[in-house]
Amino acid sequence: MKVMVLGGSGAVGSVAVRTLSAQDMFSRITIGDRNIGYARKIAEDTGSSKVSCVEVDAENREDIMKAVQGHDVVLNCVGPFYRSVKTILGAVLDRGINYVDVCDDVDVTLDILAMDEQAKEKGVTALIGMGSSPGATNLLAKLACETLLDEADSVDIFHTHGGEAIEGEGVIGHRFHCMSIDIPMFLDGELKYVKFFEPDGVALRQTFDFPVVGKSIPIFPYPHPEQVTLPKYLKLRQVTNKGSVLPIEYYDLIKDLCRLGLHSTEKIQVRNQEVVPYDFSVAYILKKREEILKASGMDRPCGCCSVVVKGRKDGKPQEYRFHMASRSQALGEGTGIPAAMGTMLMAMGRIKGKGVMPPEACVNPLDFIELISKVMRLDAKKEGGESFGGVIVERLDENGRVEKLDI
Repeated sequence: MKVMVLGGSGAVGSVAVRTLSAQDMFSRITIGDRNIGYARKIAEDTGSSKVSCVEVDAENREDIMKAVQGHDVVLNCVGPFYRSVKTILGAVLDRGINYVDVCDDVDVTLDILAMDEQAKEKGVTALIGMGSSPGATNLLAKLACETLLDEADSVDIFHTHGGEAIEGEGVIGHRFHCMSIDIPMFLDGELKYVKFFEPDGVALRQTFDFPVVGKSIPIFPYPHPEQVTLPKYLKLRQVTNKGSVLPIEYYDLIKDLCRLGLHSTEKIQVRNQEVVPYDFSVAYILKKREEILKASGMDRPCGCCSVVVKGRKDGKPQEYRFHMASRSQALGEGTGIPAAMGTMLMAMGRIKGKGVMPPEACVNPLDFIELISKVMRLDAKKEGGESFGGVIVERLDENGRVEKLDI
């Protein structure tokens, strides 16, 4: 089995490459990336002779078609997805190759879901949004709704992370995008759209206690795909998604620049020269990031993604909370490892159906949990008796009593 990882030298893709290279089911893993120098380094770091690399321009359809030829599965980790995913998926479909991605941009998710018939005609299985959120969140919601509860009312997804070793322009651009577009929320049985800086979006802001990471962390409306896809497959009255980045002072900086319009790509005249506000903002944010991290004392990555599902069991209110938490891993591991799991399930023939599908449409949550428990090491160690992460499952009964469960 041969797999191509597009964007395999990035924070997410490199984790996926390392995870896949350790699996016997793959005879070849090819890193396809524009940054060929760094791709070679990632390949060498795996220590595996079956990992190679090729230079690919992910915005060039012909380049993609040439690179993916001869592979059995393509894993797409090239962000920002609102810019690249339609070109990449279209090229992969034309080649008739099965596909996995970690697309978390809701606006373009609707566009690629519309490519479903094209995928079916090509006999292709395309699993989209197979990261942390979306991805693992969809499957945990499905598990709770279909297995643990008799009736489900709501799924609320909360996430925060920060302290990654590297952060690039694409990440900042993605955050500006998330704050600028209409944000879907499934409320009272209807899909509604709110704006990040307008009263309807501000009203949805809240704080949340994330295990391992911290208490009372501010979180904000996020335009991820779960709010659109989950209600199509699960009977629910509410699906929300809210998140932030740590330290919160860093997120506030990005938020304030966006609110002031400094994410604009329209050139302005500054002292007889043209300046793009977006370019200035990205450079300024990345420069200030190191100062903010140092001042906060955050010396390693951390992250938590929580799925809160409310409903009834035996006629009584019940709530399940799934927390994927870590004090040594963040965005790369949290997204790259589930993406690798989706690719492995694809290779094992466990992804059912043809077409373009979100995880809840084609992945058995128990298959995912069984596989990830064998491969993923979410900080099983303890230091000084303190747990540094893992998958935490809590059940709250009708009286608000909390019981921790094993999965």
